[in-house]
Amino acid sequence: MSSTTNTTTIGTIGAPSRRNTELAMLIFAVLIPVFAYVNVGLAKDGSVPAGVLGYSLGLGLLAGVAHLVVRKWAPYADPLMLPIGTLLNGLGLIFIWRLDQEPSLGKAMAPNQLMWSTLGVAFFLAILIFLKDHRVLQRYTYISMVVALVLLVAPMFFPGVNGAKIWISIPGLGSLQPGEFAKIIIAIFFAGYLMVKRDALALASRRFMGLYLPRGRDLGPILVIWALSLMILVFETDLGTSLLFFGLFVVMLYVATERTSWIVFGLLLSAGGAVAVATFESHVQVRVHNWLNPLELLDGGVTETAQAMYSFGSGGILGSGLGQGYSRLILGIAPKSDYILATVGEEVGLAGLMAILLLYGLLIERGIRTALAARDPFGKLLAIGLSGAFALQVFVVAGGVTGLIPLTGMTMPFLAQGGSSVIANWALIAILLRISDTARRPAPAPAPSTDAEMTQVVRP
Repeated sequence: MSSTTNTTTIGTIGAPSRRNTELAMLIFAVLIPVFAYVNVGLAKDGSVPAGVLGYSLGLGLLAGVAHLVVRKWAPYADPLMLPIGTLLNGLGLIFIWRLDQEPSLGKAMAPNQLMWSTLGVAFFLAILIFLKDHRVLQRYTYISMVVALVLLVAPMFFPGVNGAKIWISIPGLGSLQPGEFAKIIIAIFFAGYLMVKRDALALASRRFMGLYLPRGRDLGPILVIWALSLMILVFETDLGTSLLFFGLFVVMLYVATERTSWIVFGLLLSAGGAVAVATFESHVQVRVHNWLNPLELLDGGVTETAQAMYSFGSGGILGSGLGQGYSRLILGIAPKSDYILATVGEEVGLAGLMAILLLYGLLIERGIRTALAARDPFGKLLAIGLSGAFALQVFVVAGGVTGLIPLTGMTMPFLAQGGSSVIANWALIAILLRISDTARRPAPAPAPSTDAEMTQVVRP
């Protein structure tokens, strides 16, 4: 037998990287928004928009560069996250540009959104290139807590917008929403904290009505987070960030400890806190009142929730067609951000709206799948935290616009106008891809043994 015999193992072959699958999906993710762009132009003016070539090349260039960076620096990452993010971002640009064609809805915002999307992709690339291992983030567990608290408190010192203090003004950059970045940093803190404390938090002191009750000393963390979420709601009247902040902690706590009792405590504390704040906070009272009485006349017109309902109803199953809806009638708050789903539902119908929600669901599912595949506890908790934060944001926005829950004022990821949101969500996808690459990367193959070495092992 030759001493240089080749041995074929799973480790030397390796798992498929699926980058060609990602490239094929990216082509569709670029072509669909381009087709929608042409469709809107034909519907509004009867001609192909003059900027279709530039938009196509720009979106294609962003997608191509992102794909090359993933292929180089994260070759084993999930193949669907980048195409889904590209498709949602591209469709968001189209719907914002479509709303720009209605002069009554304010100044054009699509150029700014394109600029912010480019910055978001650049941030995405930087994270993949410079963050070699997601476990490095664990070192900054308590630093991330301080940074997150600073980001959440900062809007308190700036004037409110539409009744909520969720924005900060930076000279030269305009307004930013720090809560969008805080959700990622909070997930990093929770993942690092719960990885260390999960055994203590999983201990139960007694059983009551089928639930294992946590020890009194372990209730401290959830009470502190509950108090912080109420402070955000009281001082900033920010329903969305408060719900996201507290809900994210409860979800990650349940995943870390596998105790259903934490979910029950979380729901009870959340409901109790919301009811308590609603008794004296007028902004929350107005939101709840408009949710319960959407058809009540206010100042000569109906509430924004009712306007959204009319839009969904007029869209029907298949929609009125891109560019052929009556979005100019939605003159309430932020038709290009909070209520952009109303335009989606009217012009592409229930079928199109469900397709977009399924894209969000698929992106969340890939994040949860990444958490299941992660080999380290920190990576598992961080992936589930980022996926949970994304899922909660989609739920509270879609639920508020469709009338399922009171409106919260958050922006729909990728779809709605908002520079902070698009940058933060591209960063979120980048971290998930880094975790996915580490989880899916095959283990190195063992060094082949020579005949002489095997003989030495066999001999007594």
